[in-house]
Amino acid sequence: MKKGLRQLLRSKTGTLGAVIVLIVCLIAIFAPLLATHDPNAVAPIDRLKPPAWLEGGSGDYLLGTDNLGRDIWSRIVYGSQVSLIVGIGAVLVSGAIGAVLGVTAAYYGRWVDAVIMRLADSLLAIPTILLMLVVLAVVGPGMWTLIFVIGATNWVSYARVVRGEVLSLKERDFVKSARMIGARSGRIIFRHILPNVMSSFIVLSGMNVATTIIMEASLSFLGLGITTPDVSWGGMLSDGRQYVATSWWVATFPGMAITITVLGVIFLGDWLRDVLDPRMKLKNG
Repeated sequence: MKKGLRQLLRSKTGTLGAVIVLIVCLIAIFAPLLATHDPNAVAPIDRLKPPAWLEGGSGDYLLGTDNLGRDIWSRIVYGSQVSLIVGIGAVLVSGAIGAVLGVTAAYYGRWVDAVIMRLADSLLAIPTILLMLVVLAVVGPGMWTLIFVIGATNWVSYARVVRGEVLSLKERDFVKSARMIGARSGRIIFRHILPNVMSSFIVLSGMNVATTIIMEASLSFLGLGITTPDVSWGGMLSDGRQYVATSWWVATFPGMAITITVLGVIFLGDWLRDVLDPRMKLKNG
């Protein structure tokens, strides 16, 4: 633990990423305490008020209000919950599916491997965003639906990475020895193979959280992601796009929230790659 903390502090981008992610997590956890208004409370009389420091602004609305008079700061605070839940939840779903299919394909090989990999190739041939749009249009929008749809359509990268790792590991002496003494396949997979795959899995998961947050924002922007009463940064961007020229704050602050959060996750993911990826250790060492 101490060694990992020292390595993190030596990396400027890693430290910055960790600080950003920590702040976003704290904002999401303490959203009811940090929000100054109900994020869905409509106040037509206060619509399109500028931020507090600009002329015409009000101390009651730190970052101003949107076209319905809703407090932008409070909506950004509650939007952080949605971004983290969808980002982490979808990665857990896609990671679990990809890990199971990748291990199964590599360990059992033959027709099992062929079927799973051809399924993965078929999914790669279809634009992911188009597939998600079709499914969400049929099933309907919603946070948990979005988590499942993103997770179920983004497992291919996990399956390929895990499969490659397992193909190498299953030829190692310690796996062959376990097989020779009669260890069952389940024990070999969970005791000897999966622990050695986890570093690559964690690195890939960390990077995919950033991608998933952008996917969620994109789908919400198009009206097929998060719906009221949940608040989405992508939905806030959609609400503010027609006011960019006159009331820039409506779209700018949600966009900044997405950008800063994604950069924080990417910086932290880069640090995780440098620490956990053996190839990067050899390159740096």
